[in-house]
Amino acid sequence: MNEPRDVDVAPVAEGSGSLVGTEHLPAAPAPAVQLPAVAPHAVRGRRRWLRFLVLLAVVVLGAGGGAYWWLHRPLPLPAGIAYGNGRIEADPIDIATKFAGRIAELRVDEGDMVTAGQVVAVMDTRDMAASLKKSEAQVEQARKAIQEAHANVDQTHTEVVLADQEMERARTLLKNGWITRELFDQRQQKVNSTRAGELAAVARVRQAEDLLTAAQHDVELYKVNIADNTLVAPRDGRIEYRIANVGEVLPAGGKVFTMLDIGYVYMDIYLPTATAGQVKIGTDARIVLDAYPDLPIPAKVTFLASQAQFTPKMVETQTERDKLMFRIRVRIDPERSRAHADAVRTGLPGVAYVRFDAKTDWPERLQGNP
Repeated sequence: MNEPRDVDVAPVAEGSGSLVGTEHLPAAPAPAVQLPAVAPHAVRGRRRWLRFLVLLAVVVLGAGGGAYWWLHRPLPLPAGIAYGNGRIEADPIDIATKFAGRIAELRVDEGDMVTAGQVVAVMDTRDMAASLKKSEAQVEQARKAIQEAHANVDQTHTEVVLADQEMERARTLLKNGWITRELFDQRQQKVNSTRAGELAAVARVRQAEDLLTAAQHDVELYKVNIADNTLVAPRDGRIEYRIANVGEVLPAGGKVFTMLDIGYVYMDIYLPTATAGQVKIGTDARIVLDAYPDLPIPAKVTFLASQAQFTPKMVETQTERDKLMFRIRVRIDPERSRAHADAVRTGLPGVAYVRFDAKTDWPERLQGNP
């Protein structure tokens, strides 16, 4: 067994970086690297520059917004002109079925322009066509019945003539005593019966003629019903919605299309009491749409509400000082609307200007085309 030995440690000379004749010892930790400190005045300078840039951006944006508002601000209006915000609208018309039935054909679709009288849909009319043929057969039957009735009238008339002749001879024979009174009465009875038969035959002729008239009316009725199952556009306009499709069975009054009457284009606006009281039917007006700000559209006032109402939320009023206002309808001339049918769009927002003082001249920007 080995015994422990003493270890001699040699002295370390000054300035020496190692130990001589000793065991390895842990190395001393390296000194930490010191970063240069940021000067406080540099941080303050960066913050000042940041504030300056933010302030400069705010000033530039404010100046730009102010310049845009100044260039696009609404110019002041003369005292005799009022305005209101609204949306352009057109009178909607529902194209619906008159009778219950199945849609056989659709000839237009949403967005198509149609003219008055144009066929837009056709319903299945096979059942009505069969009823029409039946009524036409009844007409022929009634005509034959009339011919037969006239023949009966001719026959009974000859019988009446013969009975009258026999009656004249019987009267002469009775006067001379060559026949009995009983035979004379029989001749008289025959005359009366034949005349009654003639009247009955004439009545049957009239009855047959009435049956013919009724059958002819049935034919006309079925023809009208079949024609009504061909749906046509009642006005010039644009198809807005297609509600049903081919093959669908609709009840009476079932909607197939909804169209917009381009001859009735208008804008509803709301004016306060002080202004609405001076507006009259026929007052000159202008409509300026946001989509066409440089194209004022001449129009006329066609409706004045008799009672004030709360302004609907859908109308973008610029002020809230008047809650109760009067609805006024400004309508574009029908001929102008039809002439620019392709440009008619419903729902476009805009402003309607009403000149309630006839002595006031329109500003140059609202002159409009004649």
